[in-house]
Amino acid sequence: MSDSSPTPPFKPTIAAGAAKRANASIAGMLLAIFSTIAIVLTVIWLNPQQKAESYRMDIDVAGIASHAADTAGFTPLAPVLPDGWYANYARWNPAGTDGVAFWDVGYVTANNTFIALRQSVTANPTWTASQTQYAPVTGTRTVSGHDWELRDKPKEDRSLVLLDGDNTIVLTGAADFEDFDFLAKAATDSLGTGKSGTSTTTASTPKAEDSK
Repeated sequence: MSDSSPTPPFKPTIAAGAAKRANASIAGMLLAIFSTIAIVLTVIWLNPQQKAESYRMDIDVAGIASHAADTAGFTPLAPVLPDGWYANYARWNPAGTDGVAFWDVGYVTANNTFIALRQSVTANPTWTASQTQYAPVTGTRTVSGHDWELRDKPKEDRSLVLLDGDNTIVLTGAADFEDFDFLAKAATDSLGTGKSGTSTTTASTPKAEDSK
């Protein structure tokens, strides 16, 4: 048997220029990654996460309503509400193609739910239906002597509608009835037609949602 030495393993070699280019590509990629991370960290540092309460805007509803009065031809509602409630917008909407101009205020309740208050003296049934998301009339709620029309449908916002002289007031949102009744009373008190007494509720069509 002949004695033969094993073939040494093959070791690939990279030319010096190719190795230099490969190392440069890796270095460039790492530099780009570190640069991106540095930019992101800088943006986060300059824009720290806001706490929920920092988003609360100080909206002067009464002041905005006073300024809108000249254009509106009446003084828009600015209900007096307790601590825990606040408005996150208030604006006068000039008449659009439907011919209806209206006052619009968004309220966040003490329970962190939302109700929009809209008031118009040029409202028509089509406008009212659109503001209530075309929900059917399901009953009435009597709040401090005022009969509000209840409109709602399953899994959507509910609305209370009040016709008081030339005024049409629409409350729409996802809040519970207690908050709706609270804002309804404050609105009629602000209107100057609120009647004293305990808030009572009647429903022409009893519904399970009434307990919420």
